[in-house]
Amino acid sequence: MARNDLRPIVKLRSTAGTGVTYVTRKNRRNDPDRLVLTKYDRVARRHVDFREER
Repeated sequence: MARNDLRPIVKLRSTAGTGVTYVTRKNRRNDPDRLVLTKYDRVARRHVDFREER
């Protein structure tokens, strides 16, 4: 199994609509659905949900 098959690189975009993104890897076995993480939005200056975009 190749490295990118199990842990693909995903882009997380802010739900605040500021256009801020984070880049991370996720494990498809543990998180088969779209990933949602609470992270700091530099433009909004607060913690918001970041959703995985494909």
